[in-house]
Amino acid sequence: MIMRILGEGQYEIAEEHLARLNELDSALQSAADAGDETAFTTALSALLDGVRTLGTPLPDETITPSELVLPDADTSLTQVRALLSDEGLIPG
Repeated sequence: MIMRILGEGQYEIAEEHLARLNELDSALQSAADAGDETAFTTALSALLDGVRTLGTPLPDETITPSELVLPDADTSLTQVRALLSDEGLIPG
């Protein structure tokens, strides 16, 4: 799966890492649902760090569609709430 972090770049994520990223996404969803800004900031940072750590960065010159686009670390709770579905940011 190809994931993009807005303003940063694309990462290729192996299938075996999706469960861990979904755990991080669930924490983000819970923080957003609770309206807890501190927990939200921590959860968003952890999710983005997870993508960076578990994913393989694609070269900037590689142009390929992203299957999933994640907000950058400066995105507000209100903005992320608008992006969330029942499954969070990462379906599955």
